[in-house]
Amino acid sequence: MASRTLSVACGDFLVQVFAIADAEFRKLRHDPIELATRAVQPMLWLLLFGQVMAQIRGLSGGNGDYLDFLAAGILAQSVLFTAIFYGISAIWERDLGILHRYLVSPAARPALVLGKALSATVRGFSQAVIIYVLALLLGIGISLSPLHIAGAILFVALGAMLFSTLSLIMACLVKTRERFMGIGQVMTMPIFFASNAIYPISLMPHWLQVIASLNPLTYEVDALRALMLTGGTSIYGLGLDAEVLVAALTVLVVIAARLYPRMVI
Repeated sequence: MASRTLSVACGDFLVQVFAIADAEFRKLRHDPIELATRAVQPMLWLLLFGQVMAQIRGLSGGNGDYLDFLAAGILAQSVLFTAIFYGISAIWERDLGILHRYLVSPAARPALVLGKALSATVRGFSQAVIIYVLALLLGIGISLSPLHIAGAILFVALGAMLFSTLSLIMACLVKTRERFMGIGQVMTMPIFFASNAIYPISLMPHWLQVIASLNPLTYEVDALRALMLTGGTSIYGLGLDAEVLVAALTVLVVIAARLYPRMVI
């Protein structure tokens, strides 16, 4: 009986999560141009930055061609830049009165947070498609193994959920669009540059290596580099990469669930 009750509770929780996510998916269907415009930034990074930096010997840390090394980092960066500003939608929802409807619904607060985080994965998946296609056109050694692609999609989803939840926490704390945009812009650059996205950790000074080892983006990039590239390898191991991202996401969801109701205060 207890196990049946638990399974019913878990089923109800998942229904609530997907109901919130579906509401967010519907918004994207009405604005497909947003997904297309997201393609510009990764294209510039790979076509301009990547081509220039590829001329510097040793920048890939001995892992072959620099564009191969960069591709996974740009995918993770694109997911980060898209997800980190996701919280502004919560501010809009508060101003429009939508947030009040969410909070008076029977949905659990963690379900509300997870539903919004799950919806952020759609933007992450669109970035992945764009970068995979662009990488193939540039001759980057992309692995087309279905298992590797499925693994990459999983880590893109984890990264999108993690950073969109961080964004929601920021929105709950600052509560205004102007402050949120300022803080979001300040946070993205340190997270991005204090990771292994565009250069190996071995090239960093020791103090920055310590920070990079605490940065979830580092583990997302590490996993994507192993899964995206033909013959790619993970420095930390895919198991540890997944554990770090899931642990960080769990902590952020708990924090966001506590802060979310305060958006209306």
